[in-house]
Amino acid sequence: MDRLAVRGAYLLSFALWATAAGAHPAIDSFVSFCFKAGQTVEQARTNMESVAGSPLSFTLTFWDKSLAPAPGTPDHAERRCAVDFAGNHGQTAMRAIQAKMARPPVFGTPIPLPAPYAAVDGTEYIEGRELLRGRIAVVHIGTRDDRTFIAVDRLPAGMRLSE
Repeated sequence: MDRLAVRGAYLLSFALWATAAGAHPAIDSFVSFCFKAGQTVEQARTNMESVAGSPLSFTLTFWDKSLAPAPGTPDHAERRCAVDFAGNHGQTAMRAIQAKMARPPVFGTPIPLPAPYAAVDGTEYIEGRELLRGRIAVVHIGTRDDRTFIAVDRLPAGMRLSE
């Protein structure tokens, strides 16, 4: 891709993100910190409170097994960052997340969804992404029971893709 095309793609992704930014504190917090590796539970909450205020006006689910034990979490994921909040904001969240993933550094390469991930009722967007060092991420956005959810799971290196 030539330099002009790269610049155009960057400007478009920034414009999409800018139109969605400020739409909801949960979306802004997710975009700012859920793709950031190396956070403890406490750091993730503090980082999100720096964007959305304290106490958080949304539900945050966060764990990273590479940093601390996380009993009762699924075996197939090593890290999860998810927010859940009132209202139907799925389309706004999708635009903001897609713009974030398209900005440098680009967030992985789209791949087929690994097992056990699948769209559920209310899914606006779900996509698997191949990351560096053999890891995979799954981003899932949707609305159920008039609540919007946004989640990103990071899977361990070597996770097999579904056939």
